[in-house]
Amino acid sequence: MVSLCVVTLTQLEAFVLVARLGSVTAAARALGVSEPAVSSALSALRQQMGDQLISKGTNGMVLTVGGQRFMPIASQIVGLAAEGHAVIRQAQGAPARLRVAATSRVAEFVVPPLVDAFSARHANIETSVGVVESAEMPALLHDRLADVCFGPQLTGESVVGLESVPMMRYGLIVVASSSHRLAGADRVRWQDLVRESWLVDPSAMDPGSETGMLMAQLHVPAERVRVFPNQAAAWSAAAKGEGVAPAIAHLASRDIEGGALRRLDVVGTPVQLLWYANALAPDRRSPAVAALLRFLTTPEAMQAMHRSDGAVPASRFRPPVYVTLWS
Repeated sequence: MVSLCVVTLTQLEAFVLVARLGSVTAAARALGVSEPAVSSALSALRQQMGDQLISKGTNGMVLTVGGQRFMPIASQIVGLAAEGHAVIRQAQGAPARLRVAATSRVAEFVVPPLVDAFSARHANIETSVGVVESAEMPALLHDRLADVCFGPQLTGESVVGLESVPMMRYGLIVVASSSHRLAGADRVRWQDLVRESWLVDPSAMDPGSETGMLMAQLHVPAERVRVFPNQAAAWSAAAKGEGVAPAIAHLASRDIEGGALRRLDVVGTPVQLLWYANALAPDRRSPAVAALLRFLTTPEAMQAMHRSDGAVPASRFRPPVYVTLWS
């Protein structure tokens, strides 16, 4: 009698993301589910395959020999399932699906007006948005759980097969209230700000974000950092004199011109940086992704991205879950 091995795509997604991101916690965050849900899916897969697949080592998660050989197969199945779902939607005449993931600051200010402008031009593309950390982006893109990721340029071994396209140039400045002790001071040194209370949005906790790297470079003590739900809330606290806040120059310009905030004359600011659109290589990306990347080069997109009205941050991205049987 032949024994049938039944594996769900949920189990494969859990395994692939734990392997790529290095922890159950990171995989759960990327999938938008609980850690026990990921652990349960991974445990069921181990039982079905008769192998531990992945285990904790001294330097993080380590794939077994069987896990190493199974990983590319599992990843391919996850990707094919996403492609299959897209083909079915197309056959049914449903709008193409475009899943955009972004770091919290990009999602708060840039993505809402950009997606609105893109959707107005491409009514046949259904776009959803979610917030992720930069370290999660390569895994989400490789496994087709996200189609485009907006944020820093992705680097390292995990970006093979991915492409980072410059999206938007911006300047990073430091703002505070008009009554702050350094307001009006010339040539403020970064070292003078280390002991200040730093008022930041969640992106500052992402070591791959521009603010995260700045906090690390300045060696700002953890007790001096206050994290707010979004950048707008951090700016509001800065305006009340509760500390200093890193800010995107053109996005904070309205509050600075209105007197709610004061830009500090910090040496070397504005720090000129770039946000990128990260996606699969051209030969692997969908027509919807290609359409969005073309749109990013238009004056309409530039105008939308430079709007400074802000928005409520998008909810965490939860990719759809598909179930499949294979033997």
